[in-house]
Amino acid sequence: MEEIAVALSAEGIQKKVISPGRGQLSAFADGTKVKFHYRTSLLDGTVLDDSRMEECHCKPMELIMGKKFKLPVWERIVTTMKEGEISEFTCDTKHTALYPLVSQSLRNIRAGKDPLEGQRHCCGIAQIHSHHSSGHHDLDELQATPKPLVFTLELLQVLETGTFQLDTWAMTDEEKMEAVPQIHEQGNALFKQGDVVGAGENYYNAIACLKNLQMKERAGDEHWIKLDVLMTPLLLNYCQCKLMQGQFYEVLDHCSSLISKYDDNVKAYFKRGKAHAAVWNKKEARADFARVVELDPSLAPSVARELRAMEERIRGKEEEEKGRYKNLFGDNATATTG
Repeated sequence: MEEIAVALSAEGIQKKVISPGRGQLSAFADGTKVKFHYRTSLLDGTVLDDSRMEECHCKPMELIMGKKFKLPVWERIVTTMKEGEISEFTCDTKHTALYPLVSQSLRNIRAGKDPLEGQRHCCGIAQIHSHHSSGHHDLDELQATPKPLVFTLELLQVLETGTFQLDTWAMTDEEKMEAVPQIHEQGNALFKQGDVVGAGENYYNAIACLKNLQMKERAGDEHWIKLDVLMTPLLLNYCQCKLMQGQFYEVLDHCSSLISKYDDNVKAYFKRGKAHAAVWNKKEARADFARVVELDPSLAPSVARELRAMEERIRGKEEEEKGRYKNLFGDNATATTG
C-alpha cells in the first residue's frame, strides 16, 4: 500500500485511508464494473456533491473500467482500493479540470434530464474554456477557476466482466440499438405486472439510448427522424407511467414536445388532456380531448368518460371549498358573538 501511495503522490494525488476494506486488491481489468459512493469537496471542506445525500437518491456511482470515462482520475484512484475501503484522495488541478462537466451530467441524471443537457457539442477542453453557464453557480465558478479537489470514495463492489448486464451509458452505439427492443419489452412486461416505476425506468433507459444516438445526427436528417420515430412510443409509454405516478407536469412537458413535432399524435393529445384535467386546466383539457375526437372519432366514448370524471372532480373540489369557507366564516361568527 505504501508503494501505491508513493506512485499516486508522484502523479499529484495524495491518498488517505479512512477504513482499510477487505480481501485482496482486484485486477480491475477492462470491462470490470465498480460501484462506489463519492463525496467531492474543496480543500476548505465545502461539499460540491455527495452521492449519499437525499437529493442524489443515495445512489452509488457506477463505472466500467476502460470505457474512457470523462474524469480519468476516478478510474485511477479506484484501482488502488479494496472492496469496502473508504479513502480520501486530494487531487491536483490537472486531474480535476473536467469535474464541472461530469458533475453537471450527474446532476442532470438525478433531475431526470438528458445527461448532456446544457453542454455544447465540443470536446471537454473546449467546454472548459467556453463561457457557457452550466446552470449551477458552484460549477461555473469551478470551471472558471479550476481548483484541487478532495474525492472521498467508498468502494462498494467490484464485478468482473460477464457477471453483470451492461448499463446503457456504457454501451457502444451498436449495442444501444440492439438493446432498445429488449429494454422496451422488459418495460412492457413490468407494466403488465403492475410495476409502474420499474417499467418507467426501462422506458427511460431505452429513450436515453436513442437520444444519445440522435445527438450524433443532424436534426431533421433521415436517420435522426428514424430514431425520433422509434423514440415516440417509448416516450408515450413513459408518460403513461408518469400519469399513474401523479407526475402530471412532466407528462405535460413531454406530450407538448411530441405534439410540436407530430400534430396528429392522438395518444399524445389524450395523455396531455388527462394531465391537464389532473391539474385543473379545464380549458386546455377540453381542447386536447376535442382534438382527440377530431383525429379519431372512435375515441369519443373514452373522451366522454374523461370529461365526466373531470367535471365530477371539479364539482367535488368546489363543494369542498364551499364547506371550508362556510366553516371559516361560521367560526368567525361564533367568536364574534361570544
